[in-house]
Amino acid sequence: MSLSRYQTISVPVEVKATLEKAKGEKEWGTYLLDLYAAAEEAKKERALRRLRELLTDKDLEEIAENAEEFRENLRLK
Repeated sequence: MSLSRYQTISVPVEVKATLEKAKGEKEWGTYLLDLYAAAEEAKKERALRRLRELLTDKDLEEIAENAEEFRENLRLK
């Protein structure tokens, strides 16, 4: 991804100060993309944790079996 074009984002002064302190020496583009990636990963982990709370071991086994069966059927076509 090219980070050569720039755009301004208006944020409150306090927010910029907090983010600037956290980003350290990183470029803004890199820092914000890393921050976004970490937030997305955390969201996925929370969703997976919630599913594990809701589903039984048997449910998880059945899902895994169905997924494997689905992949095998795709290969056969």
